[in-house]
Amino acid sequence: MEKVDRRIVRTQEAIKKAFLELMSEKKFDSITIQDISDRANINRATVYLHYLDKFDLLDKIIEEHINNMVNLFEPEAAAEMDWIESTVICMEYLGGNYLFFSTMLASEGARFFRSRFLQHNIEAFKKDVDITKGKNLGQSEDIVVEFVANAYVGVVEWWLKNGMPYSPQEMAEKVGDLLERNL
Repeated sequence: MEKVDRRIVRTQEAIKKAFLELMSEKKFDSITIQDISDRANINRATVYLHYLDKFDLLDKIIEEHINNMVNLFEPEAAAEMDWIESTVICMEYLGGNYLFFSTMLASEGARFFRSRFLQHNIEAFKKDVDITKGKNLGQSEDIVVEFVANAYVGVVEWWLKNGMPYSPQEMAEKVGDLLERNL
């Protein structure tokens, strides 16, 4: 196993935190590498040592969180969970990474994040849609998946933009119940 240099990890975390803070304050287009390095209290060259530019930094942060969400569940454990249990895990992750998700979903500078987040959820919900029985009998699988994924992303967006008015547990119960009704 490759040993990770803690200084590199700390530096990358400082860069990411500085970038997210800046994105919560101003538009993506007006953020410069100098802004990021000043906020992170590091040299500009250090930012370039880790990232090609601010677009690469944004892409890597988004990828990291999408991958973390994909990896929240062991395949065997996920099969045993109901909607509420799995939604609790997701809501806790979203709440624990509030700065990232609230910034990405509320920021004009990260418009494509919502699209990537939505696509991640479409792929996740595809596994659970059954149009051969129950209330979705005869429906188009694509339409059901789009409906549920867009509703989920919209509710998450509302929750984060409103400062998480419900705890992750409460939100998971409410959303899990709605998902159960629609899938």
